[in-house]
Amino acid sequence: MNLSLSILQDIMQLHWWGISALAVLLVIAFLINVSLYRKLNKRMKHFESSSKTLQTFMSGHDLDTILSDCTKRLDQLEQAFTKNDTRLSQLQLKTQVGVDRAELLRFRAFENVGSDLSFALALLNQEGNGVVLSSIHNREESRLYAKPIAQGLSTYSLTGEEKEVIERAMQGPKI
Repeated sequence: MNLSLSILQDIMQLHWWGISALAVLLVIAFLINVSLYRKLNKRMKHFESSSKTLQTFMSGHDLDTILSDCTKRLDQLEQAFTKNDTRLSQLQLKTQVGVDRAELLRFRAFENVGSDLSFALALLNQEGNGVVLSSIHNREESRLYAKPIAQGLSTYSLTGEEKEVIERAMQGPKI
C-alpha cells in the first residue's frame, strides 16, 4: 500500500506540473493576443486616416463620385461601340456588294477604223461579281454589249479584250 501511495503522489505532482505549464502557455497566448489586437487597432486607425485622404483627392472630388462618373462614361462608350459596330457591319456588306473594281481597255476593233473607239469596261465588286460592257465601233454603227460576271467568269463567251479587262479588275486589292 505504501508503494501505491507513493505512485499516486508522483502522479499528482506530475498533474500539477502539467496544469502549471498549461497556465503559462495560456498567459503567453493571452499576451500575444493583446499585442496583435493593439497592432490591428493601429493599422485600422492608419487605414481610416489614409482612406479619407485617398477618397478626397483631385481638387476635393470624392473617389466614389469619380468612379461613378467613369462607370457611366464606360456604359456610354459601350453603347456607342455597339452602334458603330452595327454600322460598320452594314458598310462592310455594302462595300462587298458595291462596285469597287473598274477597268477600262480601249482597242481598235477593225483595221479600217482610225482610232481606238471600241472599249471593254469591267465593273466588279470584291467577290468578282458584276458586269462587263463592250462597245464595238465601226464607221457606220456602234454596238454595245453587256455580259454578267460571277466570280470573274461569265456564262457568255468573252472576247480577248473582255477577258483581259476582267482579269485586270480582279487583280485589284481586295478589302
